[in-house]
Amino acid sequence: MTELENINPNVYKKCEDRKLTKDDEDEDVVDPFDEREIFDLIRNINDPEHPLTLEELHVLEQSLITVDNDKNTVSILFTPTIPHCSMATLIGLSIRVKLLRALPPRFKVSVEINPGTHASEHSVNKQLTDKERVAAALENTHLMEVINQCIGTPLK
Repeated sequence: MTELENINPNVYKKCEDRKLTKDDEDEDVVDPFDEREIFDLIRNINDPEHPLTLEELHVLEQSLITVDNDKNTVSILFTPTIPHCSMATLIGLSIRVKLLRALPPRFKVSVEINPGTHASEHSVNKQLTDKERVAAALENTHLMEVINQCIGTPLK
């Protein structure tokens, strides 16, 4: 195993689970996606370096998610724990894969680094928005094993 880049990350309290209403469980009620629903889909993704979720590390926050049901778009900004995080691309791919698997195919998903929070944000964002690079990454068996570990059941 490689040496940890961020040996002692800040850990934050998790949000409370959303209370389900009768309408949430009624399949006949039209229920557009909202920021909280998207957050709930990705909040428990595991960090690749620590036995913590991206929510606990504040890599993901509901306030940095935008959903437009009319335009079928979901935009996620994530904040790496340190400005030189070498796992930023892997984290972005994990978020993208989780959403691609969970959302209807009508949605265009955008995953980018929160501006000003990473030394190589332009380079990482370019990789995450390049469809061919993402497709090639998702064909890499080893990389998909790591992504599947991140998006699987929380480690706790």
